[in-house]
Amino acid sequence: MKTETQAKTIFEYLRTNTVTASMVAEATGVPQKDVCRYKRDLEQAGKLVEVRKGVCQLTGFSAWYLTTDPAKFPQRPQLNISE
Repeated sequence: MKTETQAKTIFEYLRTNTVTASMVAEATGVPQKDVCRYKRDLEQAGKLVEVRKGVCQLTGFSAWYLTTDPAKFPQRPQLNISE
């Protein structure tokens, strides 16, 4: 699987699934070390966020749940200029 294809596969999967990196690797077939690298790249580009920490359904360990769905991104507090 090409790098570009792996990144796109991860991005698209996280658009409709909020899961951990281990769960992404299991579902997509992309090795976890590669998932972690693409996670970093997508975070730096502002296209992926960690939405909550919880127990991974696959490993049973504490992990961050990830998404690329902008509707699930945490809202930044807005400044009130009138105050």
